[in-house]
Amino acid sequence: MYIEGRWYVDSPLDEQGKEIIPWRLMQGVIFEWKKPLTLPLYRQGRALDYTGLDAIVVSSRFVSVCERLGIQDEVQFIPVRIEEHPEPYFILNPLRIIKCIDEARCEEVRFLEPRHEEPLRVGHYRNVVGMKVDPEKIGDASIFRPWGWQGTLIVSERVKQAIEDEGLLGPKFMEV
Repeated sequence: MYIEGRWYVDSPLDEQGKEIIPWRLMQGVIFEWKKPLTLPLYRQGRALDYTGLDAIVVSSRFVSVCERLGIQDEVQFIPVRIEEHPEPYFILNPLRIIKCIDEARCEEVRFLEPRHEEPLRVGHYRNVVGMKVDPEKIGDASIFRPWGWQGTLIVSERVKQAIEDEGLLGPKFMEV
């Protein structure tokens, strides 16, 4: 979402200043890490309650919304320090990945092939335009990533409404 004067965070760093590879946070499994993580800012500005794509950063207000909705078991909140911001922030690690993209209803779907030189991801999506999901495959999930297109986070209407009611800054919603 565009917010004038907003901050921009960089990739998470370990205690030695080495980047934590964001794809590790897109696997739908608990992320084990013993030392504190840091997020540098590459642009100062207004703090958001939700930012990022691969490594999603959320405020304690976002965590509170999840707790009130009783969905904290669907996500892991990894504490992180953000430069020059003493408030608590967390990396959101969704623990569910659901194969739910309705390819027939999407505007365009392209797949990774052997020629794309990503052998472990052959068959995953290379591009999805106008994504639509099959609600029957989602079941009672409230917050998850779609299989094969994990750069996207999907939330239920109930979660979306709670985020909007709380007035959290940062997320942009599109109906899928």
